[in-house]
Amino acid sequence: MVRMESERLYIVDATDEDIPAIIELENHPENRDFIWQGTVEEHRSELRDGEHMLLLFRRKADNALAGYTLIHQNFKSHIFEIRRIAIVCKRQGYGREAMNALIRYAFEETETNRLWLDVYTDHPVGIHLYESLGMHRDGVLRQSYLSDRGYLDQIIYSLLRSEYEEKKKQS
Repeated sequence: MVRMESERLYIVDATDEDIPAIIELENHPENRDFIWQGTVEEHRSELRDGEHMLLLFRRKADNALAGYTLIHQNFKSHIFEIRRIAIVCKRQGYGREAMNALIRYAFEETETNRLWLDVYTDHPVGIHLYESLGMHRDGVLRQSYLSDRGYLDQIIYSLLRSEYEEKKKQS
């Protein structure tokens, strides 16, 4: 089932059969320093949890995997959290295209009031993307995650419904 689409992408629900490809993407050398790696059991749990969406980005041209995302929705507080996003085809605009589709979906298809995500401070590509999309830099969680690389800082970015609607009016 297609949940959403963009110019070049279909964004579809993942299945149990997609988990190995998701794990491979999480562990790819260009992604593993910037994204948490889930286990098969954790991803299966996400697929069955009504507050999570594990979604694949598929290229319309050939149905090839272009990336994936894990979304957590807090329905009580109308929060849409992009917990993970990874792209296969780097430097081709798929990340921007996927983010724009997720933002549009969150604010136009759900009751989301606040969309947010975090990014490590040593991930300049992600930081540039989120800032260029007009996301607000809420702050830095200092040394909030222990990885193989040591303690990492995380920048919190968010976008509010009112900001999305104002930006939409201006375009």
